[in-house]
Amino acid sequence: VQLQASGGGLVQAGGSLRLSCATSGFTLGYYTIGWFRQDPGKEREGVSCISVSGGRTYYADSAKGRFTISKDNAEKTVYLEMNNLMPGDTAVYYCAADRYDRCGGTFYYTSRYNYWGQGTQVTVSS
Repeated sequence: VQLQASGGGLVQAGGSLRLSCATSGFTLGYYTIGWFRQDPGKEREGVSCISVSGGRTYYADSAKGRFTISKDNAEKTVYLEMNNLMPGDTAVYYCAADRYDRCGGTFYYTSRYNYWGQGTQVTVSS
């Protein structure tokens, strides 16, 4: 089982990035996928999730209106489109898989997730 997050980088405030989470070793269509981020010295924070079917998404308040999560089961990849990035978005971003269909207001419980990717660094300069 593997989740490979990519697409991070250095961007100026107001810019955009598209993160990808490539999966292998399990059937993406059976799992909820969450995106999280973590800054050094801080707790891991839930950013967004997408349901098993892809028909339901949820966003943390910090991401609403700026980030969009989507998935392509055929490509076994989940995306996080991030627009209007701010310095406060600077963190390592991780994707994770939950074997239950639990994308909703409590998606940020990290203990729910069975598999985690290695993270990709996003740095937003002011």
